[in-house]
Amino acid sequence: MSSYMAQDIVSELLERIEADLVKFIRLQFTDIQGQAKNVAIPVEQAEKALTEGIWFDGSSIEGFARIEESDMLLKPDPATYAILPWRPSEQRVARFICDIYTYGDKPFEGDPRYILKKTLAEAEKMGFSFNTGPELEFFLFQLVNGMPSVKYQDFGGYFDLAPVDLAEDVRRDIVFALTNMGFEIEASHHEVAESQHEIDFKYSDALKTADRVITFKFATKSIALKAGLNATFMAKPIGGINGSGMHTHGSLMKGGKNAFFDPKGPKQLSDTAMYYIGGLLEHAKAITRVANPTINSYKRLVPGYEAPVYITWSAANRSALVRVPAARGNSTRAELRSPDPMCNPYLTFAVMLASALDGIKRKIEPPEPTDVNIYHLSAVERKKMGIEMLPGSLTEASDALNADDVLTKILGTHVIENLNRICQIESDSYRMTVHPWELDRYLATY
Repeated sequence: MSSYMAQDIVSELLERIEADLVKFIRLQFTDIQGQAKNVAIPVEQAEKALTEGIWFDGSSIEGFARIEESDMLLKPDPATYAILPWRPSEQRVARFICDIYTYGDKPFEGDPRYILKKTLAEAEKMGFSFNTGPELEFFLFQLVNGMPSVKYQDFGGYFDLAPVDLAEDVRRDIVFALTNMGFEIEASHHEVAESQHEIDFKYSDALKTADRVITFKFATKSIALKAGLNATFMAKPIGGINGSGMHTHGSLMKGGKNAFFDPKGPKQLSDTAMYYIGGLLEHAKAITRVANPTINSYKRLVPGYEAPVYITWSAANRSALVRVPAARGNSTRAELRSPDPMCNPYLTFAVMLASALDGIKRKIEPPEPTDVNIYHLSAVERKKMGIEMLPGSLTEASDALNADDVLTKILGTHVIENLNRICQIESDSYRMTVHPWELDRYLATY
């Protein structure tokens, strides 16, 4: 079988793998829900993986193939090679992130990475490239008898230091590991809620950033576990406090320049920037199904805990769904504040970009910015201003996605059918479960 990768690249990678004293290689990919999966191979199989790919059974992967069409091929992306720095040096492990193919050397239509690549290609036809910069929040909880819990690791607050922030050393180790894997870390700090943290890395093109989100979560959970902690990216692990978001900054580039900046435009924003925002707001309800993919996600999207629930935009207001930070010039960008870190970053960036491109094609003007705290407005005032709300449940968001022709087309039938199936299973399971809240409220009274 001929190599799918240029021979000089294969030779260079094999030399690098040998020089790095790698013993095992993890071939990573993600399922529809954004869970990292991998096939581990000994280093002796590296050349085969890089020239032919590695076949695997996709029938047991969520949202992938049925039994009768289960064989799938993993093709490593050479740009994603990295050593896992937390692994012992005598058993050094490297990883590649892979693209998934089926028989006939065809990209698998249910591969989230392929869907993002496909959407980026559509943007390229219009002359655009797409940069994203996500901010992932997470909690570090104690393990109890070796099992995950919601027992706080620390009682620190926003930007606190040790000794209040007891997880400072763990964050440092995560930053060191990510830096060794090629990340450019911009900031690391304690977040608002107790035991909540954030590590920010520099923006890049959307595909590289999505790869880094998966790597970030995988590294964070692995390093936390070595410290006896559970790192969770669950959107709302504890009621009554802030949940974890993945605010995502986005910008379009054209001809090597930021396409959002116009020194003569309103707020120094170009027409392209306004149409980008208009597209995000137009498709906001459908985006929510992808950017907030679980039942738990909708316990974060409630008023009062810094998560957006109203479909508006602003240049400064953090209660708005889309915010335009103050930076201009090459740093001009728009921040979508609704996604949470449980999402699949490939699919989330794909639907964001597809919405934006639709806004540009149709010249969708956003409404006037909302520069007041929307949480303080009454329902009557919001209605008068034409402010709508994001879906309040997974089922409502699923209905919005199914009604959105633009996003269903970019995601494809395979992904839509599986997202609907997952929604139905989750909703039925949740509906039939008796929760502690119900026992506390009803058991003694009725």
